[in-house]
Amino acid sequence: MEFRLIDRILELEPGQRILAVKNLTLAEQYLHDHFPGFPVMPGVLMLEAMIQAGAWLLRETLPEPKSIIRLRSVRAVRYGSFVRPGDQLVVAVELKKLADQAAQFSGKGKVNEAVAVSGRFALTAYNVADRRPELAELDQNLLQCLRREYLRLTR
Repeated sequence: MEFRLIDRILELEPGQRILAVKNLTLAEQYLHDHFPGFPVMPGVLMLEAMIQAGAWLLRETLPEPKSIIRLRSVRAVRYGSFVRPGDQLVVAVELKKLADQAAQFSGKGKVNEAVAVSGRFALTAYNVADRRPELAELDQNLLQCLRREYLRLTR
């Protein structure tokens, strides 16, 4: 199952920071089980929203497009307030270090100024063709899809 945990990118400064939002609604499939009678966004999905925002920041920072962004590590994650249906999770992520295709980030997710999640994480970027040259066309298809998604998020 794929989770799109960024609804809109509000601000993006390549090489610096991104501000994005996730509007939580009862339509989110995972809320039916987490928890019955008390639906809240799972903590791991709050973290994933930060990671997805960081991935968009990395894509827009790198000098050449990369089709794959992978999570390398997560550190010092803390959870605070709940994110409930009707809430808007505002995610702010800063790029702390970039070396080659690997990047380190710190981020926070807030609901009405209350911190819901914070932590640090690292991502790496590459193209499928870097490892399997015969799949270069796949990179182009993935990059086209990502460009469409980015345009949707920044409208």
